This record gives sequence, C-alpha cells and structure tokens, in this order.
Amino acid sequence: MTLDVTVVNVALSDVARDLDAGLGRVQWTVSAYSLAFGALLLTAGALSDRIGRRVVFTAGMALFTLASAACGLAPDAATLIAARAAQGLGGAMVFAPTLALIAAAYEGARRQAAIASYALVASAAGALGPVVGGLFAEALGWRWIFLVNVPIGLLVVAGALARMPESAAVGTDARRRLDPRGSLLAVGALLTLHYPLVTGPETGWTSPPVLGSAALGVLLTAALVADQRRGGGLIDMALLRIRAFSGAAVLGFLARLSSLGMLAFLTLWLQSTYASSPLGAGLWLLPLTGSLLLAGLFVNRLQKRFPPDALVAAGFAAQGLGLLALAGAGAGAGPAVLVAGLVLLGTGGAVIFPPLMGVAVGTVPEDRAGMASGLTNACYPLGTATGVALFGAVFAARLDSVLAAGPAGAPPVREAVETGRFDLLSPALRPLAHTAFSDAFTTVCLAAAALCALGVATARTLKAGPAPAAGPAPVAPVRAAGAS
Repeated sequence: MTLDVTVVNVALSDVARDLDAGLGRVQWTVSAYSLAFGALLLTAGALSDRIGRRVVFTAGMALFTLASAACGLAPDAATLIAARAAQGLGGAMVFAPTLALIAAAYEGARRQAAIASYALVASAAGALGPVVGGLFAEALGWRWIFLVNVPIGLLVVAGALARMPESAAVGTDARRRLDPRGSLLAVGALLTLHYPLVTGPETGWTSPPVLGSAALGVLLTAALVADQRRGGGLIDMALLRIRAFSGAAVLGFLARLSSLGMLAFLTLWLQSTYASSPLGAGLWLLPLTGSLLLAGLFVNRLQKRFPPDALVAAGFAAQGLGLLALAGAGAGAGPAVLVAGLVLLGTGGAVIFPPLMGVAVGTVPEDRAGMASGLTNACYPLGTATGVALFGAVFAARLDSVLAAGPAGAPPVREAVETGRFDLLSPALRPLAHTAFSDAFTTVCLAAAALCALGVATARTLKAGPAPAAGPAPVAPVRAAGAS
C-alpha cells in the first residue's frame, strides 16, 4: 500500500506517451490514489471495530487487487485515474485496521517484534518506490507496475482467509451504530484537506480550487468535531485526550513530513547531481534503505531496553543529523557526507515508527483499537502530502531568490531547473542552474532538520500513564509492547 504511493512517479512520462495524454492529466494517477487513500483511512479504521477487522482488511485487499488489474489494462487515462482511485480506497481498507489486527494476533514480545517488522516493511517500501518503479518501467513497461500487484494480492487474500484470526468488534463498540453522517464528514474533511496539498504545487496556491478546498476542509473538520462531541459516533473523542496517543499521532505526522515529504526533492537532486536516470538515483538511495532495513533488525531489542519516548527522540535526532549532512552534501561536501546522511536518515526512520505504532494501539481500549489505528494511519499520508507541499514552497522560494540574482537570461532557466533537466540549458547557464538547484535543496534539508528538532522535543508526550477506558463502560486497555 505504501509502495504504490510513490512507485508510479518515475513512469509518468511513459504513461503519458502510451495513453496519448498530457503529463499534467496523467499526474492525477498519483493524486487520485493519494487522495482516496488518505480520505478513507479514518472511516475504514472505525468501521473495522464494528463489523470486524479481518472483514475490512480482506475486502480492501480484494478491491485493491481488482483495481490493480484495471490499472494495468487501462485503455486510456480516464480509466487509469478511476482505477487508481479505487486502488486507493482498497489500500485504505487494508491499511487502516492493520495495527489492530497485529495487536490482537500477538502478545508480549511477539507483538513488539511484529509491530517492528510491520513498521520496517512500510518505511522501506516508501523509500523503495522509485527504485521498484524504475526497474519495472525500464525492464517490462509501466503496466507491470500495477499488474505485479495481482498475484501478490491474490496470495494475501488467500492467506488472510486461511491464517488471519478474526479481530471482530467487541464490547460496547459492536452495538454502536455505523454513523453514516460522521463517516461522510470524515471522508469529506480528509479529502478536502488533502486536495490542496496534493494539487497546490501544480495549480498554484492561490488558485480558486485550492483555496476553496482548503476553506471547505476547515469547515468540514469543525463540523466533524462538533458532530462527534455528542458521543457514540464514528470517533471517540476521549481518545484524543489520551496524551500518549495524541502525541504518537502528531509525531507520526512529523516523521512522515520530514522524511518522505522531502524524498522527492532528494531523488531529484541525486538524479541531477550523481545519476542520469530514475533507476540510477534509486541506486544512490540504497544506503538509506539498507540502513533502514539493518537498523530495523535491532529495534525489537532496543524496545526491550529503552522507553518509547527515548527511542523516538533518538530517531528524530538521527534523522535531523542526517538531514544536516545532506544539506552539507548539497553545498558540495562530497559523496562521503552524502552517504553518511542517508545512513543516518534511514537509521532514524527505523527507530521512530515501531515505538509510535506500539503506543498508538497500546494506550487505548481494545474495542477502539481499529479506530486508533485508523486515526494514527490517517496522519501518515497527510504528513507526506504536507511535506511535499511545504518543502515545495521552500524549494521554489529559494530557487527564485537565487535565479533573480542571475543574468537576464535566467528566467527561462526556472522550468528546467525545478525538474533537474540541466541538459535543456545552454552551457553558459548551467553553472547558475546547478547553484540554484543545490541551494534550494540545501534549504529544504535545513527546514526538514528543524522539524526533526521539534520531533525530539515533542517525544516527551509519550511519557503518559495507562489509558482510561474510552467507552461508556470501562474496558481494559490492550498493552502493546513498547507502550509506556
């Protein structure tokens, strides 16, 4: 599910050429998936508490698999975009209840190891997306980026039916109504909040659709909060008063914002500086993914020795140092500093997410675990989209600042520089283009490092005590390993 957020980026030009569509329209194959995925996470998580988590997971996997086949066989751009939206809906149904399913299937040290493995795979997938997409696009064609999901999806559905224990709605939550009004408000709020973040960099932040969607998102969010305060609805507002749970959600948002939010700019910079193709840039990212996977092998042991707040703070500190090293590489420090920065960035990401996920389902009542999983997971794509939008604005501002000080021929450089296409420029303009691009990338890294410092400070919120029961009747909380 995480892989499919980024895997198609490197194949957009091939898709546009094959389907005879403009690149701007084909970019909606990325946006449609992200918007549908982010909009349904909260509703899918709460729904899984009511009708059964395995039911929602399996139905979502079946929908994702069918939609993947439709993507791979799409005859035109409109069909592809619609199928990608269906893929996103299925992905949200799979992703939302996963933490609750893991918490129900494992106990003690085994649960701790399972959550660590899950976080490791999810984080690695986000970073590997450009590499996997480049491999399939170059070796087999862009359609296999989607078709490869079909056999995998069929195996997952079969495995879920045969091996996954049902984590059904229990206690008071099983008797609560489905709350269609709250579900519609939640989907509408998340959709309208995601839309300007996804489309703003392309259409402009002051365009009527972006401003209108942002305003509508604020109104729908306010309406959702007012509606849910009555109790017994889609969201148990008492969960948000659990300090450790709220802290885990905010920290997950910050972690995705500062890492995956700047990944697109890192990939673009690598491609323009050290490599000539998306696959080449992906190979340069191997120190990041390799360190993430290697450090992930030791996270389970670390969770046995250190509390979640200490591990999360250390992870943000490592990411911050890695981003400072990448800023130095952008300023010309050399490949050794670049590799060190990528290793620190990957190591920090490996350490941050398992404790956060453990806290997210370990400090809430058992019958709210699906809702808590959906709430927490909804913060992740929102953090990624916010990061891309925020760092895109930082990147563009710095780029304009440097180019404005250049010669009169600088204005045509803007379009080539922002995509890293220096080959389109005359030799006389390339030094300015490289300087502007590197300065903008360095500024993005420094901004992301500052957000990591905020994450270090916020990690202390995970020092909360046991959760109170969040329903009308007291329910014993699930104690996930790693929860304080």
